[in-house]
Amino acid sequence: MRYWLFKSEPSTWSWDDQVARGDAGEEWDGVRNYQARNFMRDMAVGDRGFFYHSQTEKAVVGIVEVIAEAHQDSTTDDDRWDCVDIKAVGPVKTPVTLDMIKADPRLSEMVLVRNSRLSVQPVTAEEWQVVCGLAGISA
Repeated sequence: MRYWLFKSEPSTWSWDDQVARGDAGEEWDGVRNYQARNFMRDMAVGDRGFFYHSQTEKAVVGIVEVIAEAHQDSTTDDDRWDCVDIKAVGPVKTPVTLDMIKADPRLSEMVLVRNSRLSVQPVTAEEWQVVCGLAGISA
């Protein structure tokens, strides 16, 4: 299993929206960055990810699971753009803010710290465990 981070503006697609989709999940669509698309092409069913609210909250708020590997993004006819489907697994007990992540030296190399604009990004197994610990959940 690999780990990822999915960023979303809560005004566009929030954790509550994701939870409301239940086990059916939802396409992680609309990504128009080649690096983020390529990360989605590397994902496998069962991979886990942090659901991150960008903009005002800037925090990890939940855990998601990849339920469908990369396929054509249904929001465009342009075959360059793929997406995966994800479902909510559960909320974190304590949201982990970007400030908390930046303040923890164990997370200094996390992509979120070095390239916070990327909407889909990999998370190492070590980073996953640290953030889960900060969030009050088991890894």
